[in-house]
Order: sequence, then structure tokens, then C-alpha cells
Amino acid sequence: MKHIDGNKPENLHFRWSPLNKPVSTVSSGEIISVLVPDSSTWQIQRHFRTEEMKRIDSSRYDGAVGPIYVDDAVPGDTLEIELVDMKTGSWGWSAIIPEMGLLKDTFSEKLMIWSIGNSAVSETAGFLEGISIPLHPFLGVVGTAPKTGENGMIPPQYFGGNMDNRLLGIGSRIYLPVNVDGALLSVSDPHAAQGDGEVCGTAIETSAEVLLKVSLIKDSPIKFPRAYSKHISASDCTVAMGISDDLKDAAKIALLNMMDELSNYGLTSEESYILCSVCGNLSISEIVDEPNYVVSMSVPLSVFSGRKFSRRKS
Repeated sequence: MKHIDGNKPENLHFRWSPLNKPVSTVSSGEIISVLVPDSSTWQIQRHFRTEEMKRIDSSRYDGAVGPIYVDDAVPGDTLEIELVDMKTGSWGWSAIIPEMGLLKDTFSEKLMIWSIGNSAVSETAGFLEGISIPLHPFLGVVGTAPKTGENGMIPPQYFGGNMDNRLLGIGSRIYLPVNVDGALLSVSDPHAAQGDGEVCGTAIETSAEVLLKVSLIKDSPIKFPRAYSKHISASDCTVAMGISDDLKDAAKIALLNMMDELSNYGLTSEESYILCSVCGNLSISEIVDEPNYVVSMSVPLSVFSGRKFSRRKS
């Protein structure tokens, strides 16, 4: 099994670009192991206090491991990334960063360090004594290369990136558009736990060792990310995402994206629209990575027990 070490600077990048040089190559169906740094890219240490946050270079946030070149991937294909397994580090951190978050410029800077156990996360300094957060690890950043140009790491884009979507946990399959030859997949920003919205600007940030199965769906283009989720909900669900700098537009994109996905079950647009209204769940998955927002629409797969899934070709 191939392993990519996110401890090595040559395996990291800090901009999304079709010109980034691949650090590894995989074939469709291959499973790879990746060591992924926390969102500070190894800068924040377990012993840090709040005042030491001033030492952090913000230009190095969300250093991504990759890109990974996928053999035979060409524009118009879809890349499937299954998160087979994910083992977080033994500790993590959260912070209020004044210029970030839904209530930005309201609070002073604050850093919290967490201890991560087998099933729960607890804060170490006594600020949140008696509170234990369930462990629900996922990757905050999963993306392919854009068609053209350079993009920063913080705002999510049509090709994925910093989606911070807690539905994308272990066992989930993430679908991303292939915009350039080789797809150029990168991952970053492991989280031990997060609420929908990530409202203060950080989750429980940690490092992680992940196993990814990378597969190619030929001649099946999508415009925005999609996923099948085994995370959090009692039943498996299908997930469609919308990304825009306007929250309502992002919600509309998520709905239309889901309606397009449901057409694979043989539903008309009208049927999909009603189904999304009666059993779909629309949620803000990420609201702090300006200027774009991520909205997710999820529908439980149990409602399709009597229907066959058949992915349409372009």
C-alpha cells in the first residue's frame, strides 16, 4: 500500500492549482494511506497557550497533502473517494480567532486543547469540565484541482476543498468533479468532531492517519460535490452540496444537485422536488470560510428500499 507522509514539506501545497506537481500516482480502486496534518499544518503544539497563537503563520493554514494523480482520469469523469478508516491524533485544538467565525470581532482570541480518546473528546484545562464530545472524525478538506487559475485554501469551491462537512466521516464516499487530467486529489484539515456550521471558525482540529479508496466513474460529470454518508444519522443517506457566496443560492444549488442525483432512481424532477420537501434535510455545513458557504441536502437511503439505483451516463 502506498503511503504519503504529510510531515514532509514536499508533500504539501497551500494553493489549489492545476499546475501543482503530483506527489504520488494511484490507479482506480486503489487504497492509499495518508498522514494528514492538523489545520495549522503542525504549527500549534499540545503545550500551547492562547498567547502563543500570535506565533502562527496564517498563510500556512490547511496545508493539503497532494496532489495525487489518478491514472486515466480526464475532465468529464467523477472521482469517488471512500474514507475507509481514520485514526486521529491523541489531542486536538479549537480556537476563537477574532477575524473568523459567525460572530467575528466579538470575542478575544482563545485557544483550547482537547484530549482525544477512543470514543470521546474532553477539554484539558478545565474550561469545559464535565463535558465530553462524541468522537466523529472526518476530513474537512477533500478536493480536486480547478480547471484554471489559483485558489486559496480557505474558501470551498465547486471542486470541493474546505467543505468542513461532518457528514463525510468514516465509510462515506465523496464524489468530486474531475476538471483536469489526473484529477489531482488533495486532502487536509482532519477534525475529531464538529457541529454543523463550524460557527466559531474551528472544529476540534487534529492530525490523522487516513485510508482512502480512490475510484473513477467514467463519463459521468457532476458540477458540484456529492457524497454517500454513513456518518451520524441512524440510517445511511445520500448527500448533495451547494457552494456559493450567497447562502440562499448555495441552498438552491444543493437542492438542484440532490434532484439531479435522485434522477438516478428514476424520479422525475417534480417527484424529486416533493421528496426533498418531505424527507430531505437541508443544513448549513460550513458558514465561516469566506466568501463561500457550503449547504448540504441529505436524504435517507432507506426511502429507496423498493427502487433500483442506476447512474445515468452523460
